[in-house]
Amino acid sequence: MENVLRPLIVVGGSVVLTLVVGWAVDQVLRRTDARHHETPLWGLLRRGRVPFQLVLFAAVLRGSYDQAQLLQDHRVGLGRALTLVLIGSAAWLVVRIATAIVEASYSRYATVHRDPARVRRVRTQVSLIQRVVTAIVGVMAVAAMLLTFPAMRAAGASLLASAGILGIVAGVAAQSTLSNLFAGLQIAFGDMVRLGDTVVVDGEWGVVDEITLTFLTVRTWDERRITMPVSYFTSKPFENWSRGSAQMTGIVFFHLDHTAPVEAMRDKLRDILRECAAWDGRDWGLAVTDTTPNTMQVRALATAKDADDIWTVRVTVREQMIRWLTREHPYALPRVNTADAALPPDNTNGRVRDGAGRRAHQPPRTGRG
Repeated sequence: MENVLRPLIVVGGSVVLTLVVGWAVDQVLRRTDARHHETPLWGLLRRGRVPFQLVLFAAVLRGSYDQAQLLQDHRVGLGRALTLVLIGSAAWLVVRIATAIVEASYSRYATVHRDPARVRRVRTQVSLIQRVVTAIVGVMAVAAMLLTFPAMRAAGASLLASAGILGIVAGVAAQSTLSNLFAGLQIAFGDMVRLGDTVVVDGEWGVVDEITLTFLTVRTWDERRITMPVSYFTSKPFENWSRGSAQMTGIVFFHLDHTAPVEAMRDKLRDILRECAAWDGRDWGLAVTDTTPNTMQVRALATAKDADDIWTVRVTVREQMIRWLTREHPYALPRVNTADAALPPDNTNGRVRDGAGRRAHQPPRTGRG
C-alpha cells in the first residue's frame, strides 16, 4: 500500500503545488496590471503562466521523485527526462519574459514618440533583437540538454579541439547565410528599411511586412508576398517612399490636343482636390510640361500624407478630369489630325485661298498667255 500511496502523494502534491502557486502568481500579475494601465508589462508577463507552471512542476518533481520511489528501475532515465523538461521549460519562460519586456518597452516608446518613421525604426530593431535573443536562448537550451548525456560531455573536449577547423568549414559552407545574418543586423541598426515602409523592389510596389535575420517579406498592393534575402537591400538599389517622412507628391500626366483649355483644367483640378478627402491640402498644380507635333503633355500635381492616400488622389484626379474633358471639352482629347495645315494670312510666295476658304499653293504667273 505504501508503494502506491507515496508516488501518488508526491506526484499529486507536485501538481497541486504547481497549480496553486501558478494561480497565485497569475492573480498578482492581473491585479498589478489593473492598477498600472500605463504599462502593458504585467499583462504581457501573464503569457508566461504555462511555462512558469511547467518549470515549477518539473523542479518540484525532480527534487522529490527519489522519495516517491517512482520507477526505481528507471531512476536515471526519469531524472534525465525531468531535467530535459526543466531546461526546455526554463528556456521557454526566459523567452516569454524577454518578449514581454521588449514589447512593453516598445509600446511605451510608441506612446511617447509621435514620429511614425522613428517608431517604425524602433519596431524593426526591437523585433530583430527579440529574434536574436530567442535564437541564443534556444541554442543554449539545446546545448545544456546535450550536456546532460555523459557521452556528449566526454565528446566535449574533442569538439573544442576541432572547433577551429569546424568553424572554418562552417563559415565557408554557410557564407550566404552569414552574409544575410549580418545584412539583417545592418538593416536593423543602419535604418535602411523598416517595418511598415513603402518600397518599390524590382518594379513591385508594396509594404515591408516582416523582417528577420535572413529574409524580408514585402506585401504588395494585391496581397501577394514577395520574400527575398535581406542581403538584397544592402547590395542593390531600391525605392523607399517612407524614408524620412510618409508624405508624398503624386503626378498625373494627360496627353491632350494643343487646343485643350489649360486654365479651365487648372480650375477643375482645384475643385476635384477640394472634394477629395485623401488630399492633404499642402500643394497642387497643373502645367504644360512637354509638346509633340500632335499633342501636348499636361502634368497635374497633388500631395497626400502617405502612399495609400496619394494613390487615391491620383486615380481620382485622372478619372474625374478625363470624364470632365469628355463631357465639356471633347475637342481637347488627342486625335489624328487629317486636315490641311493652316497657312500664313498673307498671299506671299504664291499662296492663295481655295474655294473652300482654305489656302492652297498656286504656281506664280509667268506673264505668258
